[in-house]
Amino acid sequence: MRSAILWMTVSYFIGSIPTGYLVARIVGGVDIRSVGSGNIGATNVNRVMGKGWAIFVTVMDMLKGALALLVTGTSASLAPWLLSLAGFSVVMGHDFPIWLKFRGGKGVATTYGVVFFLWPYNSFAIALLSGAIWYAVMRTTRYVSLASMTSLLALPVFFGMLDAPLPFILVSLALACCVLYRHEANITRLVRGKENRV
Repeated sequence: MRSAILWMTVSYFIGSIPTGYLVARIVGGVDIRSVGSGNIGATNVNRVMGKGWAIFVTVMDMLKGALALLVTGTSASLAPWLLSLAGFSVVMGHDFPIWLKFRGGKGVATTYGVVFFLWPYNSFAIALLSGAIWYAVMRTTRYVSLASMTSLLALPVFFGMLDAPLPFILVSLALACCVLYRHEANITRLVRGKENRV
């Protein structure tokens, strides 16, 4: 139990590093929360600072998820439950960072970073398949939000199809539900036909 609490805490603080906020503040001199959608994620960074910085933020947010899994992987106890709890915690850190009064991103890139290293080598394929769904939906509809939600909802399906350990199926489902929750405003705009396209 102590090991789980320790690695969940470490993972939360790794996830809580507000990459988008820091890049916008340091490089652009702006508070990303006060412009565009107000979100600190890569999509809003793209609106405010351009594609290059958005890609940088995406990669760094993915690396946060990967780092939490790699660090937690040094502990052999409670795996795969431990890895799943750490993966959930790092995304919660990104979504609700203590440094920004718990106002963070939507967790898509960080979730991908978690998934990629959750169940090597099977999860490599799962992440790539889900990424292909993201790309197909985004190219077809031009809605980043819809692409993100659709691709992450596919994660537990893919884990289940590959007969993954139960903790991996459950955490992928939990993270998909969190992404839906974080996209509540986007869902409302999609239903009303008012969501912004890229």
